[in-house]
Amino acid sequence: MRVIIAGGGTGGHIFPGLAIAEEFKNRNERTEVIFVGTEYGIEARVIPREGYTIKFLRAEGIVGVSALKKIRAIIKMFLSVIDSYRIIRTVRPDIVIGVGGYASGAIVFISSLMSIPTMILEQNSIPGLTNKILGKFVNAICTTYQESISFFPKAKTFLTGNPIRIHILKGDSDSGYKLFSLDRDLFTVFIFGGSSGARSINMAVLDALNYLYDLKDKIQFLHQTGISDYERIRELYRKHGFKGTVTPFIYQMGEAYAVADLVISRAGATTLAELTALGKPAILIPYPYAAGHHQEMNARKLLEMGAARMILNSKLKGESLAQNIKELFMHETLRAEMQRNSRALGRPEASAKAVDIAMSLMKKQ
Repeated sequence: MRVIIAGGGTGGHIFPGLAIAEEFKNRNERTEVIFVGTEYGIEARVIPREGYTIKFLRAEGIVGVSALKKIRAIIKMFLSVIDSYRIIRTVRPDIVIGVGGYASGAIVFISSLMSIPTMILEQNSIPGLTNKILGKFVNAICTTYQESISFFPKAKTFLTGNPIRIHILKGDSDSGYKLFSLDRDLFTVFIFGGSSGARSINMAVLDALNYLYDLKDKIQFLHQTGISDYERIRELYRKHGFKGTVTPFIYQMGEAYAVADLVISRAGATTLAELTALGKPAILIPYPYAAGHHQEMNARKLLEMGAARMILNSKLKGESLAQNIKELFMHETLRAEMQRNSRALGRPEASAKAVDIAMSLMKKQ
């Protein structure tokens, strides 16, 4: 059995794809999973590291870019159709699954025209342009939120949740403390701004350190900065004298979550799926330029359910962030309540449900 998983650009798209791939391989290790993405997305470095084959096509985003980039993206759209056809003819997949992002559009569409079973994942409550179009042609749509079902044909739309990688669910805290050189007796704040980091979060955390000196001997930080801010952030932690580990990118996210007592992060759909499956208390800072403000909408769901706190990027300051950290550090009962509320929203079985649907589509062929 050959499966193509197409899409990428960000971790929010590619990591659910990896979760789907793992589920296929767990059911039948002989299943061949081939990823399709672009040379410039996170998939180019993550997928080979995970041991899967990746094939590249020429594609760029068309929404929210300059007129010149729009023209270039349209040209590449036609080129991606050629690339997609060649990949399909070479691989001869039994099913093609789109996980979001512009790299998924052409190959999923061409596959549907060639009568190959197709399925897409929609991680957000309001679908992006690519999935809105693909939803008319594919055989099945798997959604994370109830609200997004109304954007697709109901007969072929299923509420599955957002697939989560197995190692996220099985992260080991003992391994995490060793891997990240952390003290198991200290309260651990895990900070990440997405796969490329987030400068506004990085700067706010550093400012927050000025208001956390009274907790210096009680807390530590695990901070994924992104490549561009890494050296600067590491040096400033050292200057302030706080304990912890600063790294440009974390591949072992299961272990990172396992040691975290509190998470500070953006509010992408994949991040929230991971947080709720694990029941981690969180301070969410939605990315302000996300299409349709979907990160803010995602975060508000957790805020309203008492599963997380939210600080808008426009109101993000070190002092208010430090105050939230202090309150959650000091009140264990508050953290426990957030954990319960978060777990109630989680769908750790999402990968299995999505693959069940994929298998049923292949049986119909």
